[in-house]
Amino acid sequence: METHISCLFPEILAIIFSYLDVKDKGRVAQVCTAWRDASYHKSVWRGVEAKLHLRRANPSLFPSLQTRGIKKVQILSLRRSLSYVIQGMPHIESLNLCGCFNLTDNGLGHAFVQDISSLRVLNLSLCKQITDSSLGRIAQYLKNLEVLELGGCSNITNTGLLLIAWGLHRLKSLNLRSCRHVSDVGIGHLSGMTRSAAEGCLSLEKLTLQDCQKLTDLSLKHISKGLNKLKVLNLSFCGGISDAGMIHLSHMTHLCSLNLRSCDNISDTGIMHLAMGSLRLSGLDVSFCDKIGDQSLAYIAQGLYQLKSLSLCSCHISDDGINRMVRQMHELKTLNIGQCVRITDKGLELIADHLTQLTGIDLYGCTKITKRGLERITQLPCLKVLNLGLWQMTEISGLSSEALPMITPEYFF
Repeated sequence: METHISCLFPEILAIIFSYLDVKDKGRVAQVCTAWRDASYHKSVWRGVEAKLHLRRANPSLFPSLQTRGIKKVQILSLRRSLSYVIQGMPHIESLNLCGCFNLTDNGLGHAFVQDISSLRVLNLSLCKQITDSSLGRIAQYLKNLEVLELGGCSNITNTGLLLIAWGLHRLKSLNLRSCRHVSDVGIGHLSGMTRSAAEGCLSLEKLTLQDCQKLTDLSLKHISKGLNKLKVLNLSFCGGISDAGMIHLSHMTHLCSLNLRSCDNISDTGIMHLAMGSLRLSGLDVSFCDKIGDQSLAYIAQGLYQLKSLSLCSCHISDDGINRMVRQMHELKTLNIGQCVRITDKGLELIADHLTQLTGIDLYGCTKITKRGLERITQLPCLKVLNLGLWQMTEISGLSSEALPMITPEYFF
């Protein structure tokens, strides 16, 4: 008896189609009626985000997306009203408007005119015309929002954060990168320090404050008091925070990842405060903090020895600091020491001897290391990524390709 793929039950075809990429899912729907019906099964499109250019009216677009069960949408270009999307997908769960520069408060206000209880994720990154007015709409009508991306929305102020703190009590992730008008007052609103006006976003687990230049140690005090569930905190390029602020963070027992990259006022003293607290950090980034030296590595070994990822790029550390750290860091898997120009082969030998769980290491710009040190590093049993960047040393050509794991010119942290 001859068999053919067309004999398969629609349920079996749907399982097969679910493994295809998005373009091929669309192509199989054009083969025949049976394949079209099978490809429209919701299991085929589970988790898929539709990427749309909204340039002209298309009456069949949103009914087609709903039939397939698609509830995540990214708008690549917005030349129609945003309300067109919201009306067409009443059960939308994720809306990505990143880079829609022409989106205004007026356009968003016309779209959000009633409760949208299904929406969990909203990305407004780089929507530079959005102001606090839009945050008022969001706080009023998107009560179930869990993720809000506002990176690069430079017109957001503390008033906008007050509105978020008033309305978005289920928020788990908030990105305020480069919202440079935000200050300690706004972080106080989020942390529930102004309960008479707003309860706060006390369920936050991830908070990105990168490049928020007006923040000081007072913000860290607010965060430590009010945001007890916080797991990930990004303070990179926040030049106003100092070692004293680390005292506040040192007792945040749920904090797993802390990014202090390019925080110029963080020194060995700040790392001491972190190490003496009750933190259980798995990730720490102090890259380009030029006041971090070998003493910090000693403190890390004493109190932050459970780290799995540590980034020290361009810090003033040496082989001596490596020696004081490596014997305690049994769980470390990723180590970034790019541009640490005092590291030599001796430091690499110490790493190779003691950090046996290491899967990735960044040595970009470490100009004092040689073929001998690299050969020791490549003997690490778990190593998968070795970043040498655009290294100029001629001795590197002496290493055989068999001796090296994957070498990449890019940072992998």
